[in-house]
Formats: sequence, C-alpha cells, structure tokens
Amino acid sequence: MADIDKTAFDPLDMRNYSLEKFKEIKAGSIMQRLKLIGVPLAVLLFLMFQLRWCGTIELFETQTKVPPAHCYSAMGIFLASLVLWLTEAIPNYLTSLLVIVVVVLTGVMKMRPAFAMLGEPVMILNIASFILASALVTTGLAKRISLILVLRTRERLTMLFLCFVALNLIFGAFISATSAKTALLLPLFMVISAIYGATGGTSRNHVGRNMVLLNLLANNVSASAFLTGSAANLLAVAMLEKAGALVTYQDWFLALFPLAVVQCLVAWWTGTRFIFPIKEEDSRPKLAGGMARLRAEYDKLGKIQVKEIKAGAVFLVVLALWCTGKWTGIKAEVVALAGACAVLMPSFSNLPAIGVMKWNDADIPWHMMMFSFGAYVLGGMMDQTDIVGLYVHRAFDHWNIDPQGAGKVLVFAVLSAVFGFTTLISESKTARTIILFPIIIAIAQRYHWDLVGFCLPMGFMINQVYVLYFNSKPANISYLTDQYSTGDSFKYGIIQLILIWIILILWTHYVMPLMGFNSRLW
Repeated sequence: MADIDKTAFDPLDMRNYSLEKFKEIKAGSIMQRLKLIGVPLAVLLFLMFQLRWCGTIELFETQTKVPPAHCYSAMGIFLASLVLWLTEAIPNYLTSLLVIVVVVLTGVMKMRPAFAMLGEPVMILNIASFILASALVTTGLAKRISLILVLRTRERLTMLFLCFVALNLIFGAFISATSAKTALLLPLFMVISAIYGATGGTSRNHVGRNMVLLNLLANNVSASAFLTGSAANLLAVAMLEKAGALVTYQDWFLALFPLAVVQCLVAWWTGTRFIFPIKEEDSRPKLAGGMARLRAEYDKLGKIQVKEIKAGAVFLVVLALWCTGKWTGIKAEVVALAGACAVLMPSFSNLPAIGVMKWNDADIPWHMMMFSFGAYVLGGMMDQTDIVGLYVHRAFDHWNIDPQGAGKVLVFAVLSAVFGFTTLISESKTARTIILFPIIIAIAQRYHWDLVGFCLPMGFMINQVYVLYFNSKPANISYLTDQYSTGDSFKYGIIQLILIWIILILWTHYVMPLMGFNSRLW
C-alpha cells in the first residue's frame, strides 16, 4: 500500500491531494513475468500464422473473399497485438504504431487506406473533445462548478454523495479522459472524507469508502453516458457504422444516459445502505472548519470571469447541437470541431479574444490518439478480412438457437456478461472493444437482429472498470487514497457489476423500445 506523505499533513488542505503527492503502485510479480514473455510470445504467434506453422485453416482457404494469405497475416497480427496490449510488454501506443507498420508490410491493407484511419471522423471528434475539455479546466470553470455544488450541500451527507454523482455526469459530457476527471474531483472528495473522519489508513470508515468508491464508479459510468465519453465508445460506433448501422450522439445519449443515472443511484443506495452502511453517528462531521476551507478555495477564484462565461456558452451550444444532431443533420464531429475553433479563436486588432485559450493550453494526450489510430487500423483489417465473422458463423452452425425466443436473451446475457466481466482482467477498454465488439456484431448479423438495438446497449459495459485497482487508471489513483482495501473494492465493485448486468438486460428489453429502439429480447 502506498501512503500519502503525512509530514505536517493537513487533511483539509486540497493541495495535499494532488496526484503527484501519491506514489505509483508497482506492477506485481505476475505482471512483471507477463511483461517478460509478452514480446517473444507476440512474435511467435505472428510467425506461427504468417509462416503457416499453424497448418492449413480450412476457413481461410475456402470461405473468404480476400486472399487466404491476408487472413493468416491478419490472425497473426491480431493475436500478437492482443498479447502486447494485455501484457503491456511495450507501451500501448507503440503496439498500435507497430500494428500499422506490419499491416501495410504484409499487404493486408494498402498504405493509404491504413493511414487514412488517422483522419477518421471519430479521431477528429476525439481531438476536438480534448480541446473542449481543456477549455473547461484551464478557464477554472470546472473547479468553480464543483465548488459551488459542494458548498450548496451544507454538509448534508446524502446531498454530498449525489453532488459528486452529478459532477461526474456533468463533466462526462466533455472530459473524455477519466483520469482527468479523477484529478479534478479527487481533492474535493478527499477533503469531504476528512471532514467526516476518514483520513485513510487506520482512520478509514464507511463514509470514506463510499465517497471514493462511488466517485470511482460514477467517473467511469459517466463515460458510458455519452458517445464522446471514451475512445472505446467511438470505436464501437465506428464498427457499427462499417456494419451498416449508424449510431448518432443523440441515439447514444437517449439510450444510455438515463441508464448511467440509474446505475449511479443504485450504487449510492446499495453502497450506503447495505455494502458499507453508514451509521447515524458517522454521518455527522468530525472535523470543524472543512466547508470553510472549501469556501476559501472558492473565494480565491474571485468573481466569474468573462472567459469562463464564454467557455460555458460554447459548451452549452455544442451539447445542444450534439443532442439534436438527428434533427439538424449536423454531424457531431463537425460540431466538436467548430466548438474547438471557438475556444481557440484569437483576438483581432484591438478587439478582445473570441476564444478562451491558446493551442499550447490544450491538453491532448497524443499517445492515446496514436493508440486509437492503431486500434482503428486493426479494426479495419478485421472488417476487411472478416476473420472474426468466419469463426463466429462456424461456431454457431452447430448451435440450435431460436433467434426470436429464449435464444436471443440467452445470447445477449452471455455476451454482455463476458463483455462486462472481462474488465477484471484487462485494463484496456479499447482492446476489449476490438476483440469483443466484432463478435457481438457478427452474431447479431447472423441472426438478423437489429444491430443498433442489440449492440448499442452492449456499449454500456465498455467502461465498467472499477472492481480492482489495476482495472483502470482512475481505479489505480483511487486505491492510492488509502480509503479502502482491495477486498473492499472487490466487494463493492463485483456487486455493482452484477447489478448493472441484470439491469441492462431489463433496460434493453423494456425501456429502450419505449425510446424507439428495436431491442426486445424475448
């Protein structure tokens, strides 16, 4: 366990909870061993298929519309990249760049189509969203909104929990980096935990456990509430579009935002009532002056500035256009790019600047962009060779599934469970999506199920990455607060994961049809 340096530690000082004050958790012995074998195993798997040491695969020889050699190469590239991503033997972005190089060199894809993936609309949407998120943070508007909402709760514990749920959902609309949301809100909820006597280590209590774990869950779930919530969401939608099913920002929001709200409320209620029940005496503040310190932080911001107002106006317009894209016909990517232009627009002559920041203020994680670039190329390769579809169709040839009866709900239940519970072993949401979403799409196509109705709700399971500390970066950071143990995290997280799996099945069958989706399961 890594502890915060408590030299002259003031639990009510927000500066004590900046990310650099926490030590990183070193990879365990098992992960270290996996890193050692990652590269040689990946090379071996690639050569096994590239040089056909695996023997002749009948599906590749007789059932494809592309040269069999491309199928063998694609399978080798797919398995090798999967090993490298899961073992993290080399940085994920480097794996992605290597995928692009090998895909072109083996002839599976031509150079121009492969490189064109960098200009895919979802990549532009990603970049523009990060620019918009940077404007929210650099102007101080995000911090102001957070402090205003927390101060209005006036130390009412239930309202504080719901306040942080609301903040995560609000910021989820624009801040697609969950670790950035953690960095923004962590000092706030750590001070609140301290007010109620939870300062970590031997001073843990159920208020602190619920505060940090609920924030961790809401942070990730808010990424499932919006199409722009994570790069993996955009990848899933891009795969659906290639399969002939268009999912708009409005579709995603309508189907999954209310479900995100439901899950967060269920997590708050079950967490504070049953998993880590908060006693009456624990619900009263233990440290005086906590809210006064937060009020002082708010006062430091001064009066709301013009740049904050301009940033807020841009966000509201962008969100409104995103949510009405089906009616206006304006693509979400174009709206995001226009919003990015607005917040970056400089001054002209003696007129005040239209924008609120400069390009250097934009926090664009280019390593993540390169990771996504390679992921899209890999997805394009799999779509072109159809290696996943071939195996799915062959596997289901021997299963007598009723496509309109119990078989559909059984398949949905199994696939959503696999998609959700594989978060326990893989930190990469994008890698899981690359592996599993083509299978989900191929199965839906085989049985002629509505692609949007069957596959869109599966997208809600992409970001359920909160059970163990290595499941995501926010989970890693939250664990370092020392407010809970690994056992606490697993107990809380696995219950929430099971609950949302059950709720998702019911939501898909009963609620989504009311919104116009063809998603009935039985």
